[in-house]
Amino acid sequence: MSSVTTRKPLKHSFALPNILTYSRIAAVPIVVACMYAQSIGNGPLWLRWVALAVFIIAAVTDFFDGYYARMWNQQSAFGRMLDPIADKLLVASCLLMLAADETIKGWSLWAAIVILCREILVSGLREYLAALHVRVPVTQLAKWKTTVQLVAIGFLIAGEAGEAILPPTIPIGITLLWISALVTLYTGWDYFRSGIHHLVEDE
Repeated sequence: MSSVTTRKPLKHSFALPNILTYSRIAAVPIVVACMYAQSIGNGPLWLRWVALAVFIIAAVTDFFDGYYARMWNQQSAFGRMLDPIADKLLVASCLLMLAADETIKGWSLWAAIVILCREILVSGLREYLAALHVRVPVTQLAKWKTTVQLVAIGFLIAGEAGEAILPPTIPIGITLLWISALVTLYTGWDYFRSGIHHLVEDE
């Protein structure tokens, strides 16, 4: 009986959707290393394009891992746990690097802080509710928030390199980051309210 129960998670862990999620985690140190080498290490601007290319590929896997998991019926508890962790690692590491190289600075730092705080709070809430066997589904607005957030970070990663081709690259990224932060506040509150509602119903 134990061999049956252990094989299934192992099979799912090497399914294509989870491999795509692993690749998103693996992309994090590459993106960070390129950004660090260019900004902190005074490296060439083409490193920003490498960082952006890897970031875009990683961001695209966020769509395809869920798509293939649903299409091939390969959804699993492990995949549901790992997917948001991969997203948060990618977003948080990029925001921290963008703050370190002062692409995000001044008042715009508050947008990054709001996004990071919301991610931590929602993760904690989900973990708490999961222990009570309460699931809070991801809303469509939250998915759009993630899309805007990723596009904003993409513009900001391009940074100076992007400015040479499209002069308002950084202002566009900052504007989208603020939009994402405002939507983040709403979706964070929506998750919290939904979680409390489920708890009250279960009592």
